[in-house]
Amino acid sequence: MKNHYFIDTQFMYMTGQYDRCGKFCAQVTDTNGTFMVDQSPIEILNASIQSIGFNYRGALETSRKLLGDIHMCPIMVNPIHRIVVFPTRSHKHEDAIWLNPLQIKRTISFNNQTMVYFINGSHVVIPNRLYSFNTKLQTAEQLEKMTRGSDTKTIHFILDPAKRRTKDKK
Repeated sequence: MKNHYFIDTQFMYMTGQYDRCGKFCAQVTDTNGTFMVDQSPIEILNASIQSIGFNYRGALETSRKLLGDIHMCPIMVNPIHRIVVFPTRSHKHEDAIWLNPLQIKRTISFNNQTMVYFINGSHVVIPNRLYSFNTKLQTAEQLEKMTRGSDTKTIHFILDPAKRRTKDKK
């Protein structure tokens, strides 16, 4: 069991689990595997957001301001790496699963649930209907786009060799 964890670009999803002593911890899956962390999912989110100078409450408020007062808001965890996570249930529920949309390759319906395929080839079954899950996924992607800023403002210089100054040769 790891003592702490910070969400990075390899993060795929996490869920809350009780350890054998009855402490609420997080089971984290990233591209390297699955492991337990001696923090709750909300503690991991808060620590990850605080590591860049913000906090969970502020990220939640910002999300609600940008997206409207919706339930189960996605959270911008790291604006530098464009990491947004979203819950399958309200963040107040211990059985919420937090997912990173950047790692999701495809979703399909599976027995009134959603099968989520990740870019590394692994998959997980989420206890949400496909339409509901995809709506949450799209909302998370929308938050990422809204907070991206204006990446398209670039300056272009065109050098015309004919207009270059050259030394006059005498």
